Amino acid sequence: MTDRKDMLVGAGTDTRLCHIGHDPSSFHGFVNPPVVRASTVLFPDVHTMETGQQKYTYGTHGTPTTDALCEAINELEGSAGTILVPSGLAAITVPFLAFLSAGDHALIVDSVYFPCRRFCDTILKRLGVEVDYYDPEIGAGIEALIKPNTRLVHTEAPGSNTFEMQDIRAIADAAHRHGCVVTMDNTWATPLYFKALDFGVDVTIHAATKYPSGHSDLLMGTVSANAAHWKTLEEANTNLGMCVSSDDAYQILRGLRTMGIRLEHHQKSALAVARWLEGRDDVARVLHPALPSFPGHELWKRDFKGASGIFSFVLAVDDPDQFKPKARAFLDSLRLFGLGYSWGGYESLAVMVNLQDRKIRKAPSEGPVLRLQIGLENVEDIIADLERGFKAAAEV
Repeated sequence: MTDRKDMLVGAGTDTRLCHIGHDPSSFHGFVNPPVVRASTVLFPDVHTMETGQQKYTYGTHGTPTTDALCEAINELEGSAGTILVPSGLAAITVPFLAFLSAGDHALIVDSVYFPCRRFCDTILKRLGVEVDYYDPEIGAGIEALIKPNTRLVHTEAPGSNTFEMQDIRAIADAAHRHGCVVTMDNTWATPLYFKALDFGVDVTIHAATKYPSGHSDLLMGTVSANAAHWKTLEEANTNLGMCVSSDDAYQILRGLRTMGIRLEHHQKSALAVARWLEGRDDVARVLHPALPSFPGHELWKRDFKGASGIFSFVLAVDDPDQFKPKARAFLDSLRLFGLGYSWGGYESLAVMVNLQDRKIRKAPSEGPVLRLQIGLENVEDIIADLERGFKAAAEV
């Protein structure tokens, strides 16, 4: 195993993705790790059982299959440890429950994934945690919002649906001066395009449902922590009884092998579509951080190594009463794009964005926001389908 790890030092991203998380020599030379399905684990004697002196003790605490995936994620993140949870939302809620207690205060970015806001406004508040939302572009100015009881600052870059960029390093530095834990939902970029722990984040969160899976057929979240915060995260996860099936872990590990080349394709196609949209009179704005026209482009260019396949655009509509009718006509006319809430899979998806939950960053006034997940189809076919949408919207 040592020789294998040495081989990967300095290796390229795709090479590492092909080889992390399993050593074939450890299991009869088979290229892929075994799928170990387990609940009960037997002990050789009472002493071992009482002291827990064996690697595996019960299925909820891990199997060789889930460990293989955690090892791979740690390699990508540079983290001290990783937990696997049943969904991307659970990947947010578990660290919140790990690091927040009654009487604490949390700062949550206003462009956050809506189910995260819903959890904060319901469960966290019921548990006695005070929650405030902040402007995603606040940067180092977040220090003015930190209270004596602030314990956690949650970031997400780019922001959900409208893709605002955050200065993660400046926010993390300010938060750490006051002893706050910094969490980040890094699902959009994955650790391939943004290595959150290198920018001061303490706990990095991913919906592995998206790009690590890549095939729209399973749910999972990963949470990785630096050394200072790993034990607290691990203990909370154990106490909450969170775990995933070995079959799903195997599927995510398999998805990782091709994630690099899939992301490259998503990025290239999404940028081609975004640039095409920018040239249309019936598009008010394209919300994609990798476009020079986007307000957060310089931050993206400074900190990120790439862009993924999801972005939004604002359909140009003069009459606010026509926002929804035109957006519905656009979406209902699509044939190649599916209408679905997830993303990161091989197929293109579209959805009308609801921004009514925003407190600071309100919805654009020029028209409805439509979010596109650009899949692995040919770009010319994707554009032809969007042309149908624009034609249908114009006829309303």
